[in-house]
Amino acid sequence: MKHLKYIIIAVVIFSCQNTIKAQVPDVVQTAFENKYPGETDPDWEVDAHNNYEAHFKKKGEKYRADFSPNGQWIETESSIKKDELPKAIITVIKNKFGSEEITEIEFVQSASKGTFYDVEFKQKGKNKDVEFRVNGDIIN
Repeated sequence: MKHLKYIIIAVVIFSCQNTIKAQVPDVVQTAFENKYPGETDPDWEVDAHNNYEAHFKKKGEKYRADFSPNGQWIETESSIKKDELPKAIITVIKNKFGSEEITEIEFVQSASKGTFYDVEFKQKGKNKDVEFRVNGDIIN
């Protein structure tokens, strides 16, 4: 009986994952395929703003691409390491945020903001995100 409970839970989880994928509108799926030809099997989620998030790997790197319900590309981001940041950003971080711990760094290509780096600093409560241009300018 105990094993049956776990089997039922697994089936429900698997069914929910397939349902999310099945519910992706054709216009969103087509927009993804046009933006990322050859990427045929992303994992889809719907975010808090009802946008569709495609999670996929490209050359072993993890990516997340966001699309609006009408298929408009919003942004694509991928995680990077600190040593991959441009030198100008590293300098600004040392000067302005030197003692703060970095929890995550993402390279972002955005339809509205262009290309930037999103650096997340650890803080009590909610972490602080700071967005940088390649030259070190802070944009948020």
